[in-house]
Amino acid sequence: MGRRCGLPAVASLVVDLDQAIRRRHMVRTFADRPLPAGALDRLLDLTCRAPSAGNAGGWAVVVMEGPEDTAVFWDMTTTEDWRSRSRRWGGLRSAAAVVVFLSDRDAYLRRYAATDKASSGLDDAERWPIPYWFVDVGMAIMTMLLAATGEAIGAAFLGNFRGEAQLLRALRVPGGLRYAGAVVLGWPEESDPPSTSARLAHRQPDDVVHRGRW
Repeated sequence: MGRRCGLPAVASLVVDLDQAIRRRHMVRTFADRPLPAGALDRLLDLTCRAPSAGNAGGWAVVVMEGPEDTAVFWDMTTTEDWRSRSRRWGGLRSAAAVVVFLSDRDAYLRRYAATDKASSGLDDAERWPIPYWFVDVGMAIMTMLLAATGEAIGAAFLGNFRGEAQLLRALRVPGGLRYAGAVVLGWPEESDPPSTSARLAHRQPDDVVHRGRW
């Protein structure tokens, strides 16, 4: 009986994830409205479940919610010239929240210096073939984007192009952490214009999958 009762729940979860993946897109035009009570905390809780090498958890976030906090982000990462020219500026600045993602390389070095990981030799950053402190923060970002889609909240990832040092100082981020980018969140406006990149077709499995060998 317990096994039968569990099947519909599992099937529902699979369908919901499938829909979230297919519906997810970058929203860059937001309505000037706050997020529902508790929504941001739910997104953060789900984001904390993202995978991490060695369960090192080498990332952190600074959450800015409301116009007074988010203004700090925009002041540090945009310029007056960009704001005057960008068709996105009016919609972006109305985002209800900005979540700044930070990568902590040293958390991985400490974790892999522990007894159960010491034989790997990965307590030295130069020995990592891939910097997983950036891979894992990317997984956390994607988890938040999917979680936002599940809540019908608009979201977009913004890369780091300018103002990293100024932003970290303004947010009093401890030394050693790197700004990996930010997720902006809010109620999507119907007038959100698609980016030029969105006009490109998604690649299909036949374009990317090589079975057995290239």
